[in-house]
Amino acid sequence: MLELVAAGSLFFPGLYLLSKRCLKQVPSLQWDEGDAVIISARLVSSIQAIMASTAGYIIATSCHDIIEDQHWLTSSYILFAVPYFVYDIYAMFMCYRHKQQVKGHEGSGVSSALLLSYLRKEFLMVLHHVVMVTVCFPVSVFWRQGKGDFFQGCMLMAELSTPSVCLGKILMQYKQQHTLLHKVNGVLMLLTFFCFRILLFPYMYWAYGRHVGLPLHSVPLAIPLHYNLGAALLMAPQVYWFSLICRGAFRLFKRIIGGTPKPREVKEERERNGHASDKGYSPIEQRSE
Repeated sequence: MLELVAAGSLFFPGLYLLSKRCLKQVPSLQWDEGDAVIISARLVSSIQAIMASTAGYIIATSCHDIIEDQHWLTSSYILFAVPYFVYDIYAMFMCYRHKQQVKGHEGSGVSSALLLSYLRKEFLMVLHHVVMVTVCFPVSVFWRQGKGDFFQGCMLMAELSTPSVCLGKILMQYKQQHTLLHKVNGVLMLLTFFCFRILLFPYMYWAYGRHVGLPLHSVPLAIPLHYNLGAALLMAPQVYWFSLICRGAFRLFKRIIGGTPKPREVKEERERNGHASDKGYSPIEQRSE
């Protein structure tokens, strides 16, 4: 158990440091510190997401009995991945600090004011990561007692939307909103986020209902209250983030059909980009993991 936690504690920060060093030193790239930090953080998030969703697919498709069947990868990957959420709080802070430096708000050091500003800006995402480590991790590894690996696999597949979120944020960072890649990626992000972070919860209720012979609408009344409460608490931030993504997509659609934006709209967009959330598509199109 501790070996897997230790491996994750080395893998994710190590991958981040290696990526940052390569981006700064490879002759064809040679990016500055800030750009290397941002790209490296999103690269690590995307790799973790691909690993998690792959593990989730293997687990979910291997469990024919969605309650009793077990797969060794379930607890193993959770133990390996839990250090990622601790690392990612740090990586988000480094990205936030760089953005503040670009805007001339902060020097090169770390101040209490900067930390407080970061926590206010990224409160929901930091809270999400803390809950993943302090609540979801012990529940997933210890409290379940080996039951429900199928549902753990489904939850891991929620990460499938993260790579498109990270790519979208990189394109926003480099002012590539006008490109076809940005538009295609935006559609992909909407679809993956909706399917794997919103519809995921009704699907798991439906899967359980089919297993025990209940219609979907009867499942919430047939399971313990704390199961419903846990699902609601996990789904609530996903609905909030999805609403922000939809608002951002609607603004982009209006710009496409309305032609060139007005100077005031351009200025507001630039200001939003400067204050964009590290884990989202824009300040109102926010991820995670």
